[in-house]
Amino acid sequence: MKERIVEAKRLVGKKTVRGKTYEYEYYTLPLNLYIPKSMIEKHGTKYMLQVDEDSGVITIKPSESK
Repeated sequence: MKERIVEAKRLVGKKTVRGKTYEYEYYTLPLNLYIPKSMIEKHGTKYMLQVDEDSGVITIKPSESK
């Protein structure tokens, strides 16, 4: 099992609907894993990423510090 500390990146998206442009933000981790904004607000941006290569299970846990 591989473990590493990763930091979530904030991305801003833009979408145009019927001539009006909307902006939205979302957060992502490495390996194209999306993380809800509520988790970022609650636990911060640093997470422990555990990848079990045998079973293919990816576990994301908040790190201790916020």
